[in-house]
Amino acid sequence: MVIQEFETYDFLINDEDEVMLLLYVREGEPQNALLEINIKQCSAILHRNATDNINLTDIPEDVLDSLQDADKILVCELSIETDEKDTQIIYAYEAEITD
Repeated sequence: MVIQEFETYDFLINDEDEVMLLLYVREGEPQNALLEINIKQCSAILHRNATDNINLTDIPEDVLDSLQDADKILVCELSIETDEKDTQIIYAYEAEITD
């Protein structure tokens, strides 16, 4: 697989209008995670820890609307597996939302 495939991410919104961010696991543990959103640019930066920042671009409007009303977002980091059915959640944590 190409490394760029593992840089992908997705957002899910549940019936309570809560947003979850799914992405592939990265090196190092998440600590004091913070999601900094930029409504005008439809983007955000996930500050996973003191040294790892992830740029999230082209965020859909419905996700941004839900994020504006929230204080935190659930982030799930998934294992990288050859067979999708073997994928597991490695880290699940909340990140505070700021703008």
